[in-house]
Amino acid sequence: QVQLVESGGGLVQAGGSLRLSCTASGRTFSNYAMGWFRQAPGKEREFVATINWSGGSTYYANSVKGRFTISRDNAKKMVYLQMNSLKFEDAAVYYCAATANRYSTTPDDRRYDYWGQGTQVTVSS
Repeated sequence: QVQLVESGGGLVQAGGSLRLSCTASGRTFSNYAMGWFRQAPGKEREFVATINWSGGSTYYANSVKGRFTISRDNAKKMVYLQMNSLKFEDAAVYYCAATANRYSTTPDDRRYDYWGQGTQVTVSS
């Protein structure tokens, strides 16, 4: 079992930056690949970024590539999502997720075993 808690969401102006954090507890963090997903009101949950167990492999949605960076610190049991050049369409609830396939960089949310409760990101003009 892995428990995930996101933080760092908030209100930011378009063009600004935010860094989301996800704290894991429970089993060995490095046994899991991690992902970030988001869900805007009235829309389906969508993939944002993923990182394998070592941090050596990452994968991004086209919509965030070049603006967002996923990283992890296994010693601290943390995964981060640095979000730059935020756009109105980035506003959503952001979820951290873990998959037991530690080598994975899958964007398929059905492959993830554990989820956090989400953190809200609001982008204003």
